[in-house]
Amino acid sequence: MRKNGVSNDQIITLNFEDMANEPLRDPHRLYDYLQNKLLPDKMNYIFLDEIQHVHDFEKVVDSLFIKDNVDLYLTGSNAYFLSGEIATLLTGRYVQLNMLPLSFKEFVEWHK
Repeated sequence: MRKNGVSNDQIITLNFEDMANEPLRDPHRLYDYLQNKLLPDKMNYIFLDEIQHVHDFEKVVDSLFIKDNVDLYLTGSNAYFLSGEIATLLTGRYVQLNMLPLSFKEFVEWHK
């Protein structure tokens, strides 16, 4: 992204397993924080890692999806994401990539 001219100010990353981000697990605080970071005249890229730790995160996601200048990436690692419930909430507005852990054989090959 940066090689293609995207500035650091256009990229917002948050990991909700980091204690420093615990206050942002409140959906209203998270939305306000992100809203204040958005550059109105540029495309903004938001990466929210382990989003399932945010209570009612779906409301935040819906509010961000309606903005034309936001490209949003979510990760999660619990049964909620695997159950398909998130797909119902985001119908037509997402691409889901399931990432499985490496097998032992793949791990060994990767470390060669």
